Formats: sequence, structure tokens, C-alpha cells
Amino acid sequence: MEDTRCPKEASTTHDKPKSCGHQAKGLDHWRTLRCGPWVAARKGVVLRPAHLPFSNITVCLCQSRRLKDYALPNASWSKEMLDQFNKFMEMCKDGTWIRIPSYRNVKYDIAEWQGEKLEDEEEETEARLFSRSVDVEGLGFEYVMFCNLSEKRVVCLFQPGPYLEGPPGFVHGGSVATVLDNNLMGCAFMTVGGALMANLNISFKSPIPLGSVVLVESRVEKVEGRKMFTSGLVRSTDGETIYAKATALVILMESKKSHL
Repeated sequence: MEDTRCPKEASTTHDKPKSCGHQAKGLDHWRTLRCGPWVAARKGVVLRPAHLPFSNITVCLCQSRRLKDYALPNASWSKEMLDQFNKFMEMCKDGTWIRIPSYRNVKYDIAEWQGEKLEDEEEETEARLFSRSVDVEGLGFEYVMFCNLSEKRVVCLFQPGPYLEGPPGFVHGGSVATVLDNNLMGCAFMTVGGALMANLNISFKSPIPLGSVVLVESRVEKVEGRKMFTSGLVRSTDGETIYAKATALVILMESKKSHL
């Protein structure tokens, strides 16, 4: 059985890294760990995060249960990721674009999209949005979505971590499908409201290197009754490389909003 105890101090020795430190070998910049045993979190135990070189961390620390927006920069984001984030935040100033908050439970995402008031803390549940299931920053899905309502378009900045590996050094195709699904459904929810994915077709064009930054774009092509047809594209930030293309059929669960 896995040892779930959280020691008072993280190891600072140069022994062979274990656990999450071992998986992230090669990530040499500093990060703040926020993950930890669920049992301790349930009991309200909140440990102080450790600020240590990531390769020396041998344990995961417990995360606070306060509601956290994962679509904000953290220490794992590369310079390119931050540059792209700042670029889109500038475009948000005139209201043309909107940054979409993202939480680890999808019901909070939906509540945010529908303009409902959020609680300050999460309820005790082990259910998590699949793309927000990794607590340690930088190891899994690092992404943020921006929406342009007038263009019925959503763009996602995506930095895949080492836990998303498929072929050595590259991102697993299922991870790319997850981000496309998130983005296409985010586009549906932001422009219309409640919806369910009915069909998703993806053509993979080129493998995505782990740790790189890509843009995932989606847009509404047309709406026929309760059927929404959308398209998706995964490309490099300079537009030179196309990694994947997608089309999707989304079934609407609510009436169309006035701006469509």
C-alpha cells in the first residue's frame, strides 16, 4: 500500500528522485507543489507548500480545498506560454476576448459559464475534471481558454507536461483529443449553453513535442435546430505547423442565446 504520510520537510538531498520528482526529471526550474494525499485533505489538513528545485522533491504535499482557478499562470509555465497568455489578456481589455476560468470539478466550470455564483470552497468529492486531475503543476494539462463571442470562437493555450507522453518525447493522441474536446465543448457552452458531444473526428497531422506550447482553436460552423457543427485546429504558435484537425457534432440542451 502506498505511504500517504506527509513529512514535515521535503528532502533536499541529491538522492535519486522518486515519485513525481522522478517522473519530471529534466524540469530544472522551481515550482510550487500543491498536491497531496486525499485522506489528509478530507481531514482539513493543509500543509505549507515547499519551494524547492523540482528534481529534489521526493514527496507531494497536501492541497488546500479552497476553490482554485487553474487557468492562471503558475511556476511551470514556460516563457512562451506566459507570452501568449499576456498577448490574449491584452486582447481581453476591450471585451473582445474573455478568459475562461477553469476549476478541477466541471460543475464549477459550468456554473462559471452560466454566470452563477460560485462557493468559496469545493465540496468534498473525489470527482475531478479529467484534464485537471494532476495536482502537481507542469506535469499534466496546463492550459487556458479564451473566447471571442462575436466570432463564436475559442482559443486554448496548451502546454503538455511529461505525464501526457505517448511516443517517446511526444504527446499522447488521447491527450490531444481531450484538449480538443474541452475546447469544442467550451465553445458550445460559451456561445449557446448546455450541450453534449455527439461525435468527434480527429485527423492527426504531426506529433506534438512534450513541453511545447500550441494553440487549440475551435469555432461554431453552423447550427441546425439542436445540432451544432464545430471545427477544431491544433497548431504551433507561429502557425507554421498543423498538429491536428477536428470536426464535431454537438447536441444543444438549451435554447440559443440572443447573440447567436
